[in-house]
Amino acid sequence: MMLVGVQSNQFPRSLDLARQFRKLGIQVAIGGFHVSGTLSMLPERDPGVQEMMDLGVSVFAGEAEGRLEELLQDAVAGRLQPLYNYIDDLPHLESQPLPIIPRQQIGRVIGHTTSFDAGRGCPFQCSFCTIINVQGRKSRRRSADDIEAVIRANVAQGVFAFFLTDDNFARNKDWEILLDRIIALREKEGWDLRFTIQVDTLCHKLPNFIEKCAKAGVRRCFIGLENINPDSLLGAKKRQNKITDYREMMMAWKRAGIMTVGGYIIGFPNDTPESIVRDIEIIKHELPIDMLEFFFLTPLPGSEDHKTLYLKGVAMDVDLNKYDLDHVTTNHPAMSRAEWERAVELAWNTYYSWEHIETLMRRAAAMGNNVGKISTYALYFKGYHPIERVHPLEGGVLRLKSRDERRPHLPVEPAWSFYPRYAAETAVKAVKWASLALRLHRLARKVKSDPHRLAYVDAAITLQADETENLDLYKTRSSQAFLDQRRHIEEAQKAKLAGGSLPTGVG
Repeated sequence: MMLVGVQSNQFPRSLDLARQFRKLGIQVAIGGFHVSGTLSMLPERDPGVQEMMDLGVSVFAGEAEGRLEELLQDAVAGRLQPLYNYIDDLPHLESQPLPIIPRQQIGRVIGHTTSFDAGRGCPFQCSFCTIINVQGRKSRRRSADDIEAVIRANVAQGVFAFFLTDDNFARNKDWEILLDRIIALREKEGWDLRFTIQVDTLCHKLPNFIEKCAKAGVRRCFIGLENINPDSLLGAKKRQNKITDYREMMMAWKRAGIMTVGGYIIGFPNDTPESIVRDIEIIKHELPIDMLEFFFLTPLPGSEDHKTLYLKGVAMDVDLNKYDLDHVTTNHPAMSRAEWERAVELAWNTYYSWEHIETLMRRAAAMGNNVGKISTYALYFKGYHPIERVHPLEGGVLRLKSRDERRPHLPVEPAWSFYPRYAAETAVKAVKWASLALRLHRLARKVKSDPHRLAYVDAAITLQADETENLDLYKTRSSQAFLDQRRHIEEAQKAKLAGGSLPTGVG
């Protein structure tokens, strides 16, 4: 039994499964970001990983390309090694086989979307990220032939929608070659290929990047904004994020007709409930982003943040189930845990107010974007937290619950109480979902039928020459310091080019 791609929040369930299989005498191997990340970053072995090994589970750290055959041969021979550690030996990806998910499984996913990676590795140094410590900071990529092959294999089974799991597709050095091949496939075969990608806030500065993304069929892009306060971004080593780029970058995607989804982290040291709501209001009025999803700042095992807290002896929650970016896992310097949780709820409720959802629809209509798509995603992002009590990224159409599949230390509820309660909960949720969907449908219809919809303007979709003087985005304490520093650097550069002396304090 192989437990593949196990993340930290999935590790406890994997451990439960491993115990059951080992009791039956079945060989078990486990890999994924939790084992790879902890082995990469911590001086001692993670207790959960050690428990796996004590059970006789074989631990695989690193990437499996070119190494899986060895593991399988050892399993067949009954001689699995306790540890296969390839964390410092990253493989080349070109010509490596890509997994094809069967159509039956893809059919269970909203949008019938499958996924693959065109490359791995990210050059940036974000302290909360695990990617760079497992997949490395050097760009490794697949060839255009590899990508065409996986697309053709999926189209053959009726799948046309893809999520590119590259942590940052814009930093794939072959992005243009890959997009050109996809564009050629769309034009030659007439396929309606659709893609979701992940990018950074500097991608709009790559010549032709956004334009070619649109031609290739990119429909949605995820952007790691993380925060609008420069001091928080700097503290997280997110130096590539410059708030002065945000508006221009988002407008470039919007002009291309591509939906933007921003990730926003809550819980940086200077965050308070009041500052969070203030910042969300600024985003609502001044940033032309479509959807925003919120995450707790979480010291994920395998990240620099986790290693730092671990070495300092700072208390972190021992329940790995909570390391899903939707739970508090450590203490905050300015907020209690209850205040932190409430702040995240306030962020969801503030951004997805009915007034702002209508604004998002009106912006889409004015710029010729898809109002219906805004309605659909607003359904997800407004509904999952209050109705299902889960993050939208973990939601589905119907929440399936098993009465007897529980953590070993939890009691099994009697059938006579479990099933009636489960049925009642499901019915109540269905009514709430239907009510929300109906209201969103009516709102979208109202916006689309407005004869003046194309004339709509607001501050977010109107770029100005003197933005740093007029927008609240640039008036926070850390924003002012950031702008002052930037002006100082620009003056120094101009003086250097002119052959003059540097301003005081520069150089």
